[in-house]
Amino acid sequence: MKDAASRPQGPSCACGKEELLVPAPAPRWDRLRIHPPPPSDAPEPEQPVLVEYVDGGRVAVVTLNRPHADNAISTELAASLIEVLETIAARVSVRVVVLTGAGERAFSIGGDLRQRKDMTKEDWLRQRQVFHRVLYTLRQLRKPIFAAVRGMSYGGGCEIAISSDFIIASEDALFGQQEAAVGLSAGGGAPIFLPRVLPPGRAMQMLMTGEPITAQEAYRLGMVNEIHPAAELRTAALRIAERIAANSPTAVQAVKRAVRMGDGQPIEQAAAIMMEAHWRSAVHTDRIDGIRAFNEGREPTFQDPDF
Repeated sequence: MKDAASRPQGPSCACGKEELLVPAPAPRWDRLRIHPPPPSDAPEPEQPVLVEYVDGGRVAVVTLNRPHADNAISTELAASLIEVLETIAARVSVRVVVLTGAGERAFSIGGDLRQRKDMTKEDWLRQRQVFHRVLYTLRQLRKPIFAAVRGMSYGGGCEIAISSDFIIASEDALFGQQEAAVGLSAGGGAPIFLPRVLPPGRAMQMLMTGEPITAQEAYRLGMVNEIHPAAELRTAALRIAERIAANSPTAVQAVKRAVRMGDGQPIEQAAAIMMEAHWRSAVHTDRIDGIRAFNEGREPTFQDPDF
């Protein structure tokens, strides 16, 4: 029996006069599947975030609108997104929000590294405050909000997606947190939320290696709810949004609160939060008409929520 030292040691061993060569590793950015667009002379859009109201105003489609930069999050885009979300929060007729990105390449590749290239420490800290506010505003939205992700969803873009209530994706979607590859620790929620939507070990591997996962793996692991061909993603998103919008917005917002506020709480505390939300819906007129409509075999008429 040969001892370990005499065994061939994989592809680096010598075999006669020929030596099996180990292929050179792929360049870092290829391995991480980061392929930023070339510098563009395209002017910045007047509106870095677009809003479209559909389904009679009950659904708001919010689009990150910097396709020439793969919807990279600039300070201006983040500030605009805060304003849009705050406007939607006060617009009672909106019952559900769909978040998406313009163009065919990306939902968002995260923070705009070209904008950050010449930032001072003060500029960086100011931008960090704006980014924190946009994610906080998104998480605090009472209305249901979900992401329809096409193409790359990296860094802050991925953090926006996982901060929403759920995700649907196109077949070519990619999800990654590459901050460690450029010397950063993810600071927009990924260390908190990624282990909640993925097995913790898989989330840790993503955060440490910077390597993205495909839509198919994200779906298999439960991070993504549905996968669709890219050309059909908007249709699928609107179909889901319209189904949510057709339900009682008071009940939908109550159950969202129960899930969000109860997460991580002791069982009895979570149950108390759930029952508070339940009783709010139980005494609402939507419950009365919903049960009556069931017994009469008709569609219910749910009211816009009152605050």
